[in-house]
Amino acid sequence: MSHEQHQELIQALHECAVACNHCYDACLKEEDIKMMAECIRLDRECADICSYLEQALSRNTPFVSELASVCAKICEACGNECKKHDHDHCQKCADACFKCAEACKNVA
Repeated sequence: MSHEQHQELIQALHECAVACNHCYDACLKEEDIKMMAECIRLDRECADICSYLEQALSRNTPFVSELASVCAKICEACGNECKKHDHDHCQKCADACFKCAEACKNVA
């Protein structure tokens, strides 16, 4: 598959990485930071794998399905954690994660 065929996935990956980075930064400013620890950790994991897969797709990686499968798992884990928190940044991040997980599953 070419870069153009992955345009929708690339967009979802980018939006998810941006949402995770925003959530990560906002979580660090929350009052009860201990309660946000798992959210912060998963935001990092998720932003990193999404950014990596976005780059890998742009250079036509032969490992699309393997990477997309791992990315979907991490996005779902991050989305499930973010969903537990009432903060607006967490809810928006969860939405982006679930959307990205779905896009990843479509190519995995």
